[in-house]
Amino acid sequence: MEIETSHSESENMQVAKAAGVVGLATMLSRVFGFLRDMVVAAFFGAGLVTDAFWVAFRIPNLLRRLLGEGSLTVSFIPIFTEYLKTGSKDEAFDLADVVFTLLSIILVIVCILGIIFSPAIVSVIGFGFMKHPGQFELAVFLTRLMFPYIIFISLVALCMGILNSLRHFTAPALSPVVLNLSMILATLLFKDFFEQPIVALAVGVLIGGVLQLTMQWPVLLRLGVRLKLNFYFRHPGLRKIGILIFPAFLVSATYQINVFVGTVLASMLPEGSVSYLYYADRVLELPLGVFAIAIGTASLPSFSTLVAKGDTEGLKKTLSFTLRMILFVTLPAMIGLIALREPIISVLFQRGKFDVVSTVMTARALLYYALGLWAYSIVRVIDSAFFALQDRKAPLKASYFALFVNILLSIILMYPLKHGGLALANSIAAAVNVAMLAVILKRKIGPYLDRDFHRSIAWMVISSLLMWGVIAVIDFIFPWNNGAPFPERLSILTVQIVLGFITFIFFSHIFKSAELKTAVDIVKRKLRR
Repeated sequence: MEIETSHSESENMQVAKAAGVVGLATMLSRVFGFLRDMVVAAFFGAGLVTDAFWVAFRIPNLLRRLLGEGSLTVSFIPIFTEYLKTGSKDEAFDLADVVFTLLSIILVIVCILGIIFSPAIVSVIGFGFMKHPGQFELAVFLTRLMFPYIIFISLVALCMGILNSLRHFTAPALSPVVLNLSMILATLLFKDFFEQPIVALAVGVLIGGVLQLTMQWPVLLRLGVRLKLNFYFRHPGLRKIGILIFPAFLVSATYQINVFVGTVLASMLPEGSVSYLYYADRVLELPLGVFAIAIGTASLPSFSTLVAKGDTEGLKKTLSFTLRMILFVTLPAMIGLIALREPIISVLFQRGKFDVVSTVMTARALLYYALGLWAYSIVRVIDSAFFALQDRKAPLKASYFALFVNILLSIILMYPLKHGGLALANSIAAAVNVAMLAVILKRKIGPYLDRDFHRSIAWMVISSLLMWGVIAVIDFIFPWNNGAPFPERLSILTVQIVLGFITFIFFSHIFKSAELKTAVDIVKRKLRR
């Protein structure tokens, strides 16, 4: 029992450290992501042209999540980790070579087919564009231009799986910074070279994909990984990955179908609806990416290691710890986004062609998205636990049911709430997904949420509500005005965020939050080094 406890404590610290690295890197990438979106909003606004670009960008991005990080990473890491723990590095690296070879072949074929059938794809995903021929033709052209992006970014996802299994998280987490910088610079430098300036943004995506892959190679070489062609497709490890990857693909597909449904339905709503949802989702991705996805990314190798050791008790403790760490961040973030949704959108995007109406409409989408932030966060961690256990059925069942809920509610809510109804349907579906997965996992490994977990959640909720109270008082003293000068809006929002954050941390300290103590301990260790 002492050995199991030490294993779980060690993995807890591994998760926390890795999450810190990924979180900081992701924070940097999100900052540049917001700078990118500010540039896009300022130069192109929220209208027919930007709707065409985001639909076109979503298509290769969707396939990247399906074929790359969405299914490959979560199915590759458990098997690769198993080879590392029970075999040798050479055997594990041989498996990586085989996966690299097969994936490259698949990606080239998909890219060629995607370019050929772009008109058909856009006509489905951007169905509402058919009534604007110019917008449809632009979306098709941009889709064809950006389709090769899937090759580079999916190979980046494979590199991420290898590096994360070897407990290196920095290079993969920093790669999105390169994409965002590439898109910003391409817009600023090349927009005047094209008849339709937004084409420069698509060129930036393509260049960014190449650079993202390039920056992974030196790190792989330093760790002894030299990816090369290996056509031994009868490798037993490849078969194990194949058994996991199909359901993982379907799980990713259900999420992407949710995105697809939202895009199709939004294209039928008033002009700008696709962009409102996109910009709101970008804001939501800050806490989701910096903390939730960072912790989810860091937890999969640890979960896989504990499963490989047969340490079920350690898995349960690490799972409980990981969920507490995620909710310690996402609960106050959810309350903060709800309370400050309009000020945040106004400060980030309201300039140039992005006017006050765009701010109000985007803030409405952010409100409904934010309601599901806790669920989006938890799903990532629980899914990782199932894939570490090499259970391919449970996530699939839950995601299919959540998909049904999302489609049904989207159709019901899109007319009374417009684009806000699509965001709300997504949040409710995510909550349903969490509920199903939690019940199934409890049946599989036994209770994994102890009294400490529930006590921690109670204090987090109280601290978050007290934070909301402080924000409300500031709003009463300094009423928000979207038409005020930018320095005034920025100053008020900064005061609300800073005082809200201090309030949450203060009461977390008063309530003796174990999660706060863990975070402080990690920072202290980093500073000592």
